[in-house]
Amino acid sequence: MKAPRPSLRRLTATALAAAAALAAPTAAAAKLRVVTSLQDFASITDAVGGNRVETFALAKGYQDPHFVDAKPSFVLQLSRANLLEVAGLELEIGYLPPLIDQSRNDAIHPGSAGYLDLSIGCDILQRPSQVVTRAMGDVHPYGNPHYWTDPENGRVMARAIAARLTQLDPGGGADYARNLAAFEARLGAKEKEWDAKMAPFAGTKVVTFHESWPNFAKHFRLAIVGTVEPKPGIPPTPSHTLEIVNLMRAQKVPAILVEPYFDRKTPNYIAEKSGAKVLVFYPSVGGISSIKDYFGLFDTDIDNFVAAMKGTR
Repeated sequence: MKAPRPSLRRLTATALAAAAALAAPTAAAAKLRVVTSLQDFASITDAVGGNRVETFALAKGYQDPHFVDAKPSFVLQLSRANLLEVAGLELEIGYLPPLIDQSRNDAIHPGSAGYLDLSIGCDILQRPSQVVTRAMGDVHPYGNPHYWTDPENGRVMARAIAARLTQLDPGGGADYARNLAAFEARLGAKEKEWDAKMAPFAGTKVVTFHESWPNFAKHFRLAIVGTVEPKPGIPPTPSHTLEIVNLMRAQKVPAILVEPYFDRKTPNYIAEKSGAKVLVFYPSVGGISSIKDYFGLFDTDIDNFVAAMKGTR
């Protein structure tokens, strides 16, 4: 007895399912899916990748990048990613490694082509010269991870992103090269503009809340003489606060730079006692809605600084 033939309807359904399965990767490959730890990296990737990429940033610009809630939706984003871009230097150590494991996406594990540590090649400051212990606070053992606040490092990152996108998507190489050239040209022009605005304030002393700004200070020739935190990641204490007040009075420090996610109670008190100004300084794209890209980040912080410093000399 012959086995019954499968019905036409069943064959059609099977064929359609197979076709859908084959078509799915093609549709997914239409754009490279890039997950970044910070919005700054997503902004640069959008500029270099153009319409060949789709980006998603895990930490938003108004959040402290050291403390990011590991949302279940992040696992889905990572599971679909072709490329993961990170700051490295253990900035993401508190939340990202478990998410990578849970994503079950071998393509984005460290050491793979789909994993890009953007600190490589950048000017990294404050590399510890001694063994790092918890007694030192939240010191990063490989150096300060806030390097993207120097626009020169933005150029290094853009080149690394263009090279990796080309490796993953050779057919887009010409587009990535063209977009990179446009990004670098615009960055060069903006650097001249920013440097000219900041030149009159070279050597200005500032106090910062956290150690977020050494790269920014180096590039724009500011002198950071103290921090509101007694040690990185350690909340202000009354004794240290008094020390900062006295330091600012003695050295006539005109400004305290505070990231948007920190409590301003202590900086406001220090400013009141020392005669300084508190400036909210945004370390990342998206810190406020008007900072829409990497260029807007520097436009906003520099314009705010210049406006605050006018009349203080």
